[in-house]
Amino acid sequence: MAFNLHFKLVALAALFLLGAWESLATARTFEKTSLFLSHQRWMTLHGRTYKDEAEKEKRFYIFKENVKFIEDFNKAGNRSYKLGTNKFTDLTKEEFRATLLNKEKSLRPKTLQPAFFLNESLDQAPNSLDWREQGAVTDIKDQGNCGCCWAFAVVAAVEGLTKIKTGQLISLSEQQLLDCDLTSDGCGGGIRTEAFQFIKDNGGLVTESDYPYEGAQESCNTQNLGTPAATISGYQEVAPTESALLAAVTNQPVSVGITIGGDVFQHYKTGVFTGDEGDCGSGYRHAVTIIGYGTSDDGEDYWLVKNSWGNSWGESGYMKMARGINEDGVCQVNTRASYPTA
Repeated sequence: MAFNLHFKLVALAALFLLGAWESLATARTFEKTSLFLSHQRWMTLHGRTYKDEAEKEKRFYIFKENVKFIEDFNKAGNRSYKLGTNKFTDLTKEEFRATLLNKEKSLRPKTLQPAFFLNESLDQAPNSLDWREQGAVTDIKDQGNCGCCWAFAVVAAVEGLTKIKTGQLISLSEQQLLDCDLTSDGCGGGIRTEAFQFIKDNGGLVTESDYPYEGAQESCNTQNLGTPAATISGYQEVAPTESALLAAVTNQPVSVGITIGGDVFQHYKTGVFTGDEGDCGSGYRHAVTIIGYGTSDDGEDYWLVKNSWGNSWGESGYMKMARGINEDGVCQVNTRASYPTA
């Protein structure tokens, strides 16, 4: 009797373990199936196709790892911003950096010492500002697989100035800068102040429709472009202080360079990005345009930033970056700002 009871208990235990293993296997299969369907929906949403099944399997694995990173980050709940999927979710951080960012050395300035903004008094500065509300910001654009963020940041600033001085919001040509500004490295990086200088020397920029964006550097087209749609008299660098940058932004959209390279920037979705715990990263730079500033419902001061990665990234293509973090600003945003002059 004792032997039979022992045998039955062992058998029941074995059945329990087998059931547990099967349940675990089923859960894992369900999880993989769910992720597979999520990947399929993501591919449809972003129009993504792959050359073969091997590439699809590779991208699915990267997608899965990135989704886990995003979910773990958000569950931790220790930041003032959240991450989310976007069109970069099937890229490794190395691929993302190589495609969208510029190596630190590519964007070293070659210009004169910066000067303080001419009207730096902030006595009349509003508590918040959004140049979109003044009609001075064109729709979000997408630089694609070309690291020419510098051109988009410069053009956005010129578009803003053009609206302010003429009353017309005109989408201008990044491709003209990319092709014709020979001081730049094209998709490998460029210097925003030298791009402003090119626009001045060139007599301005034509419209986006006259010289459409191709996502790659081509030969400079000088034929049949017509009259430039926007001109500038030069540019001004902003002193590397937050007050000088704020004074500049109260007058017009301003192009800035930031230091990034951390994983989270790739997946930013919403909230005030503070750059905590090394989230900015290092070794790479990116150029964006500050189009305003404000304070969140939680009392966090921020810059309102226009990016050039399409509207699936961030808050429909925009980002809030913290103000008042430190002397250099979050991701060194205070240190390399410039804007065109009328």
